[in-house]
Amino acid sequence: MSKEKTQGWDIIITSKRKNYLSLKDFKDIIDHRDLIFNFVNRDFVTQYKQTILGPLWYLIQPILTTIVFTIIFGNIARIPTDGLPGPLFYLGGITLWNFFSSTLTSTSNIFTSNAGIFGKVYFPRIVVPISIMISNYIRLLIQFLLFLSIYIFFIFNLKTIRPNIYLLFLPLILIQLSLLSLACGMFISSITTKYRDLQYLVGFGVQLWMYASPVVYPISQIAEKWQWVFIVNPVSYSLELFKYAFTGYGTLNLKYFFISCFVTIILLLLSFRSFKKAEETFIDRV
Repeated sequence: MSKEKTQGWDIIITSKRKNYLSLKDFKDIIDHRDLIFNFVNRDFVTQYKQTILGPLWYLIQPILTTIVFTIIFGNIARIPTDGLPGPLFYLGGITLWNFFSSTLTSTSNIFTSNAGIFGKVYFPRIVVPISIMISNYIRLLIQFLLFLSIYIFFIFNLKTIRPNIYLLFLPLILIQLSLLSLACGMFISSITTKYRDLQYLVGFGVQLWMYASPVVYPISQIAEKWQWVFIVNPVSYSLELFKYAFTGYGTLNLKYFFISCFVTIILLLLSFRSFKKAEETFIDRV
């Protein structure tokens, strides 16, 4: 369309859409920030409406999971924890893993679960996964406070546990896990618009991913021939770095952590492109 023909119009709709991340996408996100926080409020209220304990489930779930892991993997299977007390080791892994898995799972069915809204009004679809991520940050904050309380208890009882300089990497760890979960969730969501039955495999796949990550065991206990599994797993060294930063125990390898960050960026760009393509044709398939 020529420049002369476009003058005088407030909004111009063209047939060609860019399926890659652009400055306009960031502007759309900022312009719809109120909608994002409305979605955050909706998710929080809906999840705990008509429940007895409400947000206390944020604390009950990791506490019960930590107890089960301590009994099964610590006392029965006797899997070493790099010298850390079992409750502190497991709760550290559970705290980050819950955030990652919850964001991924909730993001993986965006199109199917929001079909009614998407079919009635237009807004940048990307605001929905962003709102999910923010909602899970609230959950992460509550569970992180629980982790800190257990952590402080062991600091006063075990003099060998001490935080270190690598705590400075904590924001980067959270950003990397956030973007990774967002990327995987958006990619799965874009695929399930065409193949609906794949969404039933997400929960099972996430569960397998947990056991391929150092949540219930440290990387130091993995045989050398299987080390490559944890190198290609972009979650592994983020979890290990998190535990090492707070306790000084574990496997420190910044090279593999930065590789995980690079892989996360590539996955995010690819998933955003796939998400934008699915956005264009999803309503026609409903």
